[in-house]
Amino acid sequence: MKQILYKFIFFKILGWKIVGTIDPKLKKCVMIVVPHTSWFDFFVGVFTRGIVQLEMNFVAKKELFVFPFNFYFKWMGGTPLNRQKNENKVDAIASIFDKKEVFRLAIAPEGTRKKVEEWKTGFYFIAQKANVPIIPVAFDYGKKEVRIHEPYKTTNDIQHDFKVLKSYYNGVLGKFPEKSFTNI
Repeated sequence: MKQILYKFIFFKILGWKIVGTIDPKLKKCVMIVVPHTSWFDFFVGVFTRGIVQLEMNFVAKKELFVFPFNFYFKWMGGTPLNRQKNENKVDAIASIFDKKEVFRLAIAPEGTRKKVEEWKTGFYFIAQKANVPIIPVAFDYGKKEVRIHEPYKTTNDIQHDFKVLKSYYNGVLGKFPEKSFTNI
């Protein structure tokens, strides 16, 4: 019932479409979602997740996982991350993949909703350390499309891999186009 409601709102009322999908057999991956220019991206992701009907996850600081919000964040696929520790964040997040049967981590490589010229590298090293593919996901407000691309396995050549991964986002516009990542 929820999927029908999500489809009606997302496709009919909002006019969006989803191009591509994630193979349900792929239980672990890092999904990079670009561009990230608005808090509304969260809702685009929630609708996409509800329509695709696959578990998708995120990490957030453990301080957010307190009563009563902890139930909601965990229900939405959240995993708390202790950011106070001296532990390397890449190692901490990569270790979550070992602990879970299904973990499809959604992350914004821009690291913020502001305009950036370069991506942060954490997602790349998390994927390598966890030995999982990266799935490029574009939230294109210009075309009202969520594009889910095929999994990409890193090659250990970060410059090459970033060039390939960034190419998936040529011409993609965020909710606030002036803040959109531009592949230069």
